[in-house]
Amino acid sequence: MSSEHPGLSAAAPRKEDHIRLAAEQQAAGPHRNDFDDLEFLHHALAGIDADRVDLTASVGPFTWPVPVYVNGMTGGTDHAREINRALAVAARETGAPIASGSLGIAVDAPETASTFTVLREENPDGFVMANLGAGRPAEHAKIAVDLLAADALQLHLNAVQETVMPEGSREFSSWLTGVEATVAASPVPVIVKEVGFGLSRSTLITLRDLGVQVADVAGVGGTDFAKIEAGRRQDPYAHLIGFGQSAASCLLDAPEGITVLSSGGVRSPLDVAKSLALGAAAAGAAGPMLAAAMEGEEAAVGHMRTWISRVKDLLALLGASTPQALTSTDVLIRGNLREFAQLRGIDPRTYARRSEAGQRTGETQ
Repeated sequence: MSSEHPGLSAAAPRKEDHIRLAAEQQAAGPHRNDFDDLEFLHHALAGIDADRVDLTASVGPFTWPVPVYVNGMTGGTDHAREINRALAVAARETGAPIASGSLGIAVDAPETASTFTVLREENPDGFVMANLGAGRPAEHAKIAVDLLAADALQLHLNAVQETVMPEGSREFSSWLTGVEATVAASPVPVIVKEVGFGLSRSTLITLRDLGVQVADVAGVGGTDFAKIEAGRRQDPYAHLIGFGQSAASCLLDAPEGITVLSSGGVRSPLDVAKSLALGAAAAGAAGPMLAAAMEGEEAAVGHMRTWISRVKDLLALLGASTPQALTSTDVLIRGNLREFAQLRGIDPRTYARRSEAGQRTGETQ
């Protein structure tokens, strides 16, 4: 959301553009990203019974019933209201946490609030995250949280999107102090997230030092907001399409002391499992959920149920009784992801032999 805070007349068409262009990216089909450079080493006798798998996820100060969440997408228009309704029903029926799209438009134009509040109305007991842009004043945090009776506040960093957005802000100097002020002002814990360009190790350390407990790395490889905003310009900003780091690379490079979530290019339950194996507490998806929600509530519920069921099956196959246990599985890091790891001083070989550490521990007991 631009820090210029456009009113409804300017923002509503932009929201519709975002839905249309994001849907077009989904319609083009899944494309290769860095999760394809990550491979589980299959151990044929490692599996456990699926009914022994507990999908409960510990996410900083929160406990979520499943390690999969619906990431923030949209709001502000009648079309967006119906998408949010379908997503909210899917969250309610499966227990998946859900985030709103940016509530800046609802702050500026209260008549649009119902396009967001449907998330809570249809999901009264679920875990709901409100969403605001980092360029917003700190006092807007309480407005956003109160609007959805939210359990957490997603504060998104979208400097690349703002740079390409025709009406975007290029005034980023105040964002760091703004994040600190919002963390202090928010009545609920703040989850800082990118919007598809990744959070570097340095950024995560800065956030940790500001008191942020949870961050969503939201890397490149999924819905590309540089491409979306370039599609809204007469002079396309094509050179920033694909800019940033992938979720997988951000997870590999993440520091200790802050809980990380994975989103951006999470295309399937297998990508969820790979995210968990790289240390994410949970993984979120937006684009695949948008495609299902545009078909209606039944499709959205079915899609989310399938994802959760298949994540459970994958944990059983890999011998992991909890999401966190996947961090002891062996994964092979190849291609671009391997090169990133090596350039950042991370030894990919240690990830390929993690289960042996557990076996050695068992031998000495």
